[in-house]
Amino acid sequence: MVSANQELEVKFYFAYTSPFSYLAFEPACDLELTHRVKLRFIPYGVNIRKTYGDLDRPDADRRKVRYLYLDARRFAKERGLVIYPPRKIFSCRLAFYGGLFALAHNRFREYSKRVFERFWRQELDVENPDAIEGILAEVGLDGQDFRAYVNTKARDELERCFQEAEQDQVFGVPTFVVDGELFWGNDRIDWVIKKLDAMGLRRTEKLTDAVS
Repeated sequence: MVSANQELEVKFYFAYTSPFSYLAFEPACDLELTHRVKLRFIPYGVNIRKTYGDLDRPDADRRKVRYLYLDARRFAKERGLVIYPPRKIFSCRLAFYGGLFALAHNRFREYSKRVFERFWRQELDVENPDAIEGILAEVGLDGQDFRAYVNTKARDELERCFQEAEQDQVFGVPTFVVDGELFWGNDRIDWVIKKLDAMGLRRTEKLTDAVS
């Protein structure tokens, strides 16, 4: 039970290369405005080839993936967002490193908003170090410090995120974990809100801004 002056930690597992993570990102951030919660953003990598097969092969069955992107674009259109399917399967690791680095310097949301928007407009190569450093520079972070982080702490910190996901039995993104209960998918946010309301965590007055 959360006391009246406490905030509940809500975990949000995400990937920048997941269109549904992009769709869930802003509503997730809004939870801190409407409820007494603190979002914890945790990167989680889904093995696309293991989940959907080798989509780069000419004879690959892409029907399910095509449908998922169709749904993502339907959701996006309702919110005025743009989602263009990527031209290949991208590794999210470097962008994750950037997110963890930005998180440590209180610039996570500014960084992530840019990464999501530009990647899904096909304007960002998330595997390009210069591109990731460029976004970090836009939010006031130093590229040289980021490179030092990548060469020292980044791999271990990301691995700990993946291990925590295993402990939480996460299998896909976006996933919310609320008081030990999992909610998978951007369209499960209403259920997250109902659970938080049932726990008595709705704020009496909505905040106007959330902390990065």
